[in-house]
Amino acid sequence: MSAGAKTAAGCPLCESAGGTPVWSGPRFRVVRADEAGFPLFYRLVWQDHVAEFTDLARDDRVACMEAVATLEQAIRTHARPTKVNLASLGNAVPHLHWHVIARFEDDSRFPAPVWAPAARAISGAGLARQQALLPALDAAIAAALGT
Repeated sequence: MSAGAKTAAGCPLCESAGGTPVWSGPRFRVVRADEAGFPLFYRLVWQDHVAEFTDLARDDRVACMEAVATLEQAIRTHARPTKVNLASLGNAVPHLHWHVIARFEDDSRFPAPVWAPAARAISGAGLARQQALLPALDAAIAAALGT
C-alpha cells in the first residue's frame, strides 16, 4: 500500500500487500499471490480503495489496463504459458484488483478456471519449472513497470 492511499477499514487489500510484493508505484502495485499450485499467479492491485473499474478516472483506467497488458506480456515472454487468464471479480474482496495468471496444460485445473475443483494432481515437474522462473520473472515485471 502506498503512503497517502485512500483505504477502507477491514479491506484485506488495504490492510496488507495481498501477496508477495513485486513492484509498487503511486497508482497500483503488483504482487505474486499465494495460490497453492499456481506459482505464476499475479495480482495488480489499485492502491486506492475503489470497488469498480469505472470508479477510476479515464487516465487511471488507461494506466491500469496498460499495466495489466505489460504484466501479461512479461509472463508470456518469460514463462511461455499455454494461456494467460485475466480476471477482475471483486465479489469477495471489493477492492479493484486484476488477476493475471499463467496457465499450463499440466496444471491441476486446466482448462477450467483456477477456482474450479482440481481435475488432476498437480504436476511436480511443471510446478518446479514454474517456481524456477520466479526470480527472473519478478525482476522482468518490475523492470517493465518501472519505466
